[in-house]
Amino acid sequence: MRRITHPGPPAPAREDVVPCEAVPLRLTLRMGLPLTQAVAEALGAEGFAFGYLRLDGVRLAPLVYVMPAPASEHGHAAWYSATHSLPEGRITHGGAHYGRREGRGFIHSHSRWEPLGMGHLLCDDCIIARDVEVQGWGLRGAGLVAQEDRETLFTLFRPQATGPCTPNALLVTLRPNQEIGAALQGIAKDMPKARIEGIGSLVGTHFERAPAIESYGTEILIVEGQVSASETRLRMASVGFDGRSELDQLATGQNAICVTAEILILPES
Repeated sequence: MRRITHPGPPAPAREDVVPCEAVPLRLTLRMGLPLTQAVAEALGAEGFAFGYLRLDGVRLAPLVYVMPAPASEHGHAAWYSATHSLPEGRITHGGAHYGRREGRGFIHSHSRWEPLGMGHLLCDDCIIARDVEVQGWGLRGAGLVAQEDRETLFTLFRPQATGPCTPNALLVTLRPNQEIGAALQGIAKDMPKARIEGIGSLVGTHFERAPAIESYGTEILIVEGQVSASETRLRMASVGFDGRSELDQLATGQNAICVTAEILILPES
């Protein structure tokens, strides 16, 4: 399994796990608003300051994004491409964590869209092209808050406790060079079965059937995920430096975290 060397000292703890209450929601994102504002207003109207949304079916005009890119003069192990913009695009599969950064609402989103492409949405610049209903979860008791990370030199979301709740889920972030499936399986070892939602990055992406994406930094979106004490199954979309994206079942035991993974674990009976 490939690994990556980051510029800072590895953090002693390789995962952050905070219990939370995840409330299923169906929200309308309003036409004409930047994606960040649309999500903030929709979650806020339901009384939530944090959440995770599936953006499937959202039309954006423009759709503004970056992709993973090789390391640059910034000193990071990997970086971002130049900014790209499409006049309009329709998200086929998308995930968006809504949290806080520098005291304001912030979205981290990886999405796949038509015309075919995938990347990291710049959510303040993407505009909702028409009203759309999306599925998601509002979070109580914990939320993602951006922090400076000494290991990677990025500002990254980490879960923080935010107050009392009735926990029914786990909000998780994973640090570099862990095999993603094994890490999730370890966290969920006491759960008969759980649903996995989230986004992140890998040191190359290796699938069961689709061609591997060999870039040493790839952005990922979990399209469908389940985990138990005995197995992790992750259907994943991934994009590399050249913009090629694939969607397939992740190969077992071959995929290390590159920078982070931001995961919502939802136990199922």
